[in-house]
Amino acid sequence: MNKGQKFSVWYFLIALIVAWLFSEYIYKPYTESKTEVPYSEFLDDLNNGRIENADITDSRIIFTLKEDVSPDKRPIVGGVILTNKRAKSPENIKSSVRLTDPFLIERLASADIKFGGIARKDGLIDLIMGIILPMLPLIIIWYFIFRNMHGGAGGGIFSFGRSRAKELQGEMSGVHFSDIGGAGEAEVELREIIDFLKEPKRFDKFGAKLPRGVLLVGPPGTGKTLLAKACAGEAGVPFFFITGSSFVEMFVGVGAARVRDLFDQAKKKAPCIIFVDEIDAIGQSRMRNFNSNSEQEATLNQLLAEMDGFEPNNGVVIMGATNRPEILDQALLRPGRFDRQIQVVLPTEEGREEILKIHTKNLPLDPAINLKSIAKVTPGFSGADLANIANEASLLAARRKAEKVSMNDFDLAIERVVAGLQRKTPLTPEVRKKVAYHETGHALVSCYLPGSDPVHKVSIIPTTKGALGYTLNMPHEDKYLVTEAELKTRMAVMLGGRAAELLVFGEASTGASNDLERATETARRMVTEFGMSGKLGPVRYASPSMMYLSGNSEVRNDIGEGTAEVIDGEIKRLVTEAQDKAESILREHEKILHEVAGVLQDKEVINSDEIKAIVDREKAESESETAKSEA
Repeated sequence: MNKGQKFSVWYFLIALIVAWLFSEYIYKPYTESKTEVPYSEFLDDLNNGRIENADITDSRIIFTLKEDVSPDKRPIVGGVILTNKRAKSPENIKSSVRLTDPFLIERLASADIKFGGIARKDGLIDLIMGIILPMLPLIIIWYFIFRNMHGGAGGGIFSFGRSRAKELQGEMSGVHFSDIGGAGEAEVELREIIDFLKEPKRFDKFGAKLPRGVLLVGPPGTGKTLLAKACAGEAGVPFFFITGSSFVEMFVGVGAARVRDLFDQAKKKAPCIIFVDEIDAIGQSRMRNFNSNSEQEATLNQLLAEMDGFEPNNGVVIMGATNRPEILDQALLRPGRFDRQIQVVLPTEEGREEILKIHTKNLPLDPAINLKSIAKVTPGFSGADLANIANEASLLAARRKAEKVSMNDFDLAIERVVAGLQRKTPLTPEVRKKVAYHETGHALVSCYLPGSDPVHKVSIIPTTKGALGYTLNMPHEDKYLVTEAELKTRMAVMLGGRAAELLVFGEASTGASNDLERATETARRMVTEFGMSGKLGPVRYASPSMMYLSGNSEVRNDIGEGTAEVIDGEIKRLVTEAQDKAESILREHEKILHEVAGVLQDKEVINSDEIKAIVDREKAESESETAKSEA
C-alpha cells in the first residue's frame, strides 16, 4: 500500500470534522440572528398586539415585533436559530419553543397577524450525522475492496490471478559478476545470453536464435540465485523474479492465471528475463503424481504453453533454478523450452579462494592468514558455507575483542560449520574415556591406511549437532573420482571408533550408530549403483529415478527375492570386512591407541601435528627394535 492509499481514509475523517466546525461556528452564526424568548412572552406579545407576523414550524414559533416596539422592553434569553428576511431590525426578531396549543391558529387569526409555515431545513451537521456517518463503515469497506480489485500492493481476494513477480532494473539488484567467485563455466554461459540480449543484431546476421530458457542446476548454496541476480545487474533489461511456490494456491486455476499474467507483463517489456527460483515447486513430473493434482498440472501446462506454444514469445528468456532436476517434467526440459542446463557445481580450490577473497575484503585480516591454505582444507564446501565461515571467524574475533581476525578464528569457524557449536556441559569420566578411545580409533585407522584423508583435529568436546566428539579429516585436494579401494578405506575409517570400543571395552556402544549408517549406505551404493560386487557383477540395482546428486539410494522393486538376498549379503560382507580391517590395525598399534586416548582425555583437543609426532615416534621405535633383532 502506498502512502496516498494509506492516509486517504484519514483525509475523509478530517473533512468531516472541518465540515462540522464550519456548520457550528460559521454557517449557523451567519444564518441565524433571533432572540430566544419563553412561550409566555410570545403569548404576552400576542395578546398586547405587538406581533407583526409569525412563522410556525413543527417545533418552534418565529415572530417579528412591530417597529414601534422597543426591544429593551423584553429580556433576551437563549440563542439563535434561523433568519427572517422580512425583519428590518434584528432586535425585533424573536423565537420561542412551540407548545401544544390547539387555539394558537385562532389566536393568530383573530389578532389579524400574518402567519405561515416554514419547511424544516436540516443543517449540514444533521445531514452528516443522519446519512453519511451511518454509511461510513460501508464506504471504508468498499474502498478496500475497490483497491484490491485493482491489484493493490499486498493483493487481496480479487487479485488471485495477478502475478506476484517483482520487476528489477539492472542497478536495483546490486550484484554483478565481479561480486561472484568460483562460478567458472556457469558465468561464461550466462554472459553469452546477456550479450544476446544486449546486442541481438550481432547474432541475427548469423541466424542465431535467443535461447528460450536456461535452467541452473546444482546443490544448495552454490550460488544459483546469486548468479540470477548478477544477470539482472549485467543485462540492462527488465528482470522479473518470482519463486515457484508463489504460483501455487488452494484454488484451481489461480496458478495458470498467474503464469499468463507474468508472461503478459514480460512480453510488453521484451527483451527481458524471467527468473523462477525453486522451479520444481510447479515443474514436478506429472508421472510422479499418482494422485492427480489438477491445480499443479494446470499451472505446469500453462507454463509449457507460454514457453513454447502457438503464440510467439520472442525476446523473453526464462531462467529457472533447482537442486532437484531429476523430478522435473521432461516436457519442461526439452529443447525449445529450457534449451540449456547450466551446472552450478561446488567450487574448486581456486574458486573457493576467490569466494573467500570476496567475503573477507572488508574484514581486518591478520597478515599471517593464508586464504589459499583455507581453500585447500575446505573441499566440498559451497559458496554459502564459505560465506558462513568468514562471518563466523569475524564474530569470534569480535567476541575476544581482537583487532584482527586470526587464522585460529578461521580454524574454529570451520569446525563450527562442520561439527557445530561446542557445548559447555562436561562429560562424566566414564563417558569421556569411551569417547576418547572412539575418536582415537577413527584417527589412527586414518593415519595407518594409505589413501585416506589426513586427520586435521580430534576433539572430545560435545557439539550442538549431537556429537560427543569428532575427528576432522581434511583432504589435500578435490576428488572427482573415487576408486573401490578408497571407498573401502573410508568405510574402515568410519568403523574405526566401533573397533576401538570392541578392542578396549569388549562391547560396542550407541555412539557408533551414525558410523554404521554411513558405512552401510556406502556399501549399499557400492553394490547397487557402482557395480563393485564380485557376485552381482557390473549391474545397477538402484532405482533409475534416483540420481547420484540426491545422496540417497533406493532398491528397485522389480528384482527377485534371491537377488535381494545376495545384495544384503554383499552389503554385510563389505561392512564386516571394513570393521575387521580397522580392528586389525588397532590391535597392531594398541600401545599408541592407549597413549593418544590418554592425551586426548587430558587435553580434550589434539591437532594433526601432535598425532603425527606420536605416530612417528612409535614408528621410529618399531624400526629400531626391528634393526636390533636383525642384528
